[in-house]
Amino acid sequence: MVNRTLRAAGAVVTGLVLLAVPSAAQAANGTVGVRETVCADSLFVRTEPLGAWMGTLYAGQTFQVKGPKQGGYVYGFAYGHVNRNGWVQDGWFC
Repeated sequence: MVNRTLRAAGAVVTGLVLLAVPSAAQAANGTVGVRETVCADSLFVRTEPLGAWMGTLYAGQTFQVKGPKQGGYVYGFAYGHVNRNGWVQDGWFC
């Protein structure tokens, strides 16, 4: 029950964050095998889809899309100060 409540709270926070980033018309989905540039103002890197936060990528930073894609998230390597593998919400690349 607590875990489900925490996931629901995470979904609400994610929704609020999406209101603060560029519209989807300005961004695109990631392509597996491509090092994509982040188009969003900020993009959380997570341990799993909707998982724990482990860093933030900012506009202009890059993410190597490795795949798989799952539930609107994509797995890959976050360059820059994050510098590790993780999951980001798909659809926020230039």
